[in-house]
Amino acid sequence: MEVVYVYQKKRKDFGRQPTFSDRLANLGTDIQPDPTYMRNYVERNLCQAEIQSVPEKSEHEVNTESFVLSNRGILHVQGGWPKDVDATDVEHTIRYRKKVEKDDEYIRSVQNLGNAMEHCIKQNNAIDIYEEYFADEPDTISVDTPSAKSLNVYRDPNRIKRAATYVSWYPDEGHKIAVAYSMLQFQSMPANMSYDSYIWDVENPNTPEQTLTPPSPLVSLKYNPKDPHVLVGGSYNGLISYWDTRKGAFPVDTSAVDKSHRDPVYNLSWVQSKSGSELFSVSSDGQVLWWDIRKMAEPTESMLLDPEKNGQVVGGTVIDYETTMPTKYMIGGENGAVFMCNKKAKNPSEKITHIYPGHHGPVMALQRNPFFLKNFLTAGDWKAQIWAEDIRSPIMSTRYASSYLTDACWSPTRPSVFFTSKLDGTVDVWDFLFKQSDPTLTVQVGTSPIHSIKAQEHGRHIATTARDGSTTILELSDGLSRLQNNEKTIFSQMLEREAKREKTLEAAAREKRLKAAQKRPNSAAVRPLGEALDEIFKQTEDDFFSLVDDGSGTARERAVAREREE
Repeated sequence: MEVVYVYQKKRKDFGRQPTFSDRLANLGTDIQPDPTYMRNYVERNLCQAEIQSVPEKSEHEVNTESFVLSNRGILHVQGGWPKDVDATDVEHTIRYRKKVEKDDEYIRSVQNLGNAMEHCIKQNNAIDIYEEYFADEPDTISVDTPSAKSLNVYRDPNRIKRAATYVSWYPDEGHKIAVAYSMLQFQSMPANMSYDSYIWDVENPNTPEQTLTPPSPLVSLKYNPKDPHVLVGGSYNGLISYWDTRKGAFPVDTSAVDKSHRDPVYNLSWVQSKSGSELFSVSSDGQVLWWDIRKMAEPTESMLLDPEKNGQVVGGTVIDYETTMPTKYMIGGENGAVFMCNKKAKNPSEKITHIYPGHHGPVMALQRNPFFLKNFLTAGDWKAQIWAEDIRSPIMSTRYASSYLTDACWSPTRPSVFFTSKLDGTVDVWDFLFKQSDPTLTVQVGTSPIHSIKAQEHGRHIATTARDGSTTILELSDGLSRLQNNEKTIFSQMLEREAKREKTLEAAAREKRLKAAQKRPNSAAVRPLGEALDEIFKQTEDDFFSLVDDGSGTARERAVAREREE
């Protein structure tokens, strides 16, 4: 059976058919030239020429001579051998070498080369060709002026503007950002407010690339570092949802209401695992819950932030988890303290290993230094602080700012640079190799308070989210994003020096408490020495509060203040 296809199209759809012919132009009338110009008019015979719009081409075919290629090697240590000499025969080569060495021409050539070699040797002895110039000069940290410029601003496309509460960079490439939108003011959520959050293309600030529709407005949102198509979000009502961007705007699965948090999920973090599907979340209800997105019916594990074991639970605000330390993680609390936790602890009472008295208000930011993992950064109240794991007090801190700090993060490319955001809409860039008393650069992003700040993995861009629903991407200068000469070594020595100084202050505080206890009447006679020491260690925390700086930000000035008190 033969199948015939017939394609039909109206003649008018093809347009007018062009017709060409070789004929003379027919103007219809004979236009005579102006009589005033007749003297310049020369009558010529008509001529006709054919013009082709493409160059003429012709096809040629030529038989070329073929060459046979062959590979031939040479032993460069010995040089080339004549055809009549077998290079593999040792005795043959030795006889030929002795024959050449007796030749007069060979002797003259060696003598001429000897003179040139002697000149080169004398020149090398006079000038060190391997000398490093300016080796003793101090290394310059940065030559260009620190600067940051705004690239794009992404605004909430809805009529009712909501706060942009969290931002997460697309893993590796960083050409997308996921922004969570919510209304954080208590009982101020309009009835017809949109719950959607969005994924934006960095190059297109006009319309979002994809929409995420949660059951409740998202407070936190993060990409999966192993699978960039998967995101997890924490909602305002305490639910945990995850999305696969290949499956649409609605979440693939959501946790059960009775098994979730009871307050907004302010932060969450993916956990290092073989499946890449595990995470844990923290909320102001004081719960830390572990989840597996393959089964979201209930959390796989839970913990309460109850450091005193008396039922007074502390709300959590921020999480820090380092993939190279799978059993350790840190939680920032609403009481300003930082809790160092151990996931592998057998008893619930052993899960909180250390408590650092951090700030006067809730901890708004908590992150380990990507280059020196034992040091971490916190931000809360009006200053940011740098800590060491084995010391209870901060080793370095910024001065008190005029506005409250809302977030902070380290630079992923420079170990001594970190960024802080404030309620007045400004971002401070701190470079502790340059100066510690003041920020290196202050950028006014907007007039609305900033909620979060995150740095791109390549360190060139930072993204900020504000209460008015805007998300701004800033591009940093090379001096703030590119690793400087010997920066890691210099900053490591600075951290070690400050840590050693703080340890000395701790020892001095303990010694002073011990002397004060010994001077009390009947203290040693009535109570054993062990009980007196226990009281000393219990009062150590109060002693450290007395050592808190007045905004200077360095341990040196705290030591001077301590000496004045003594």
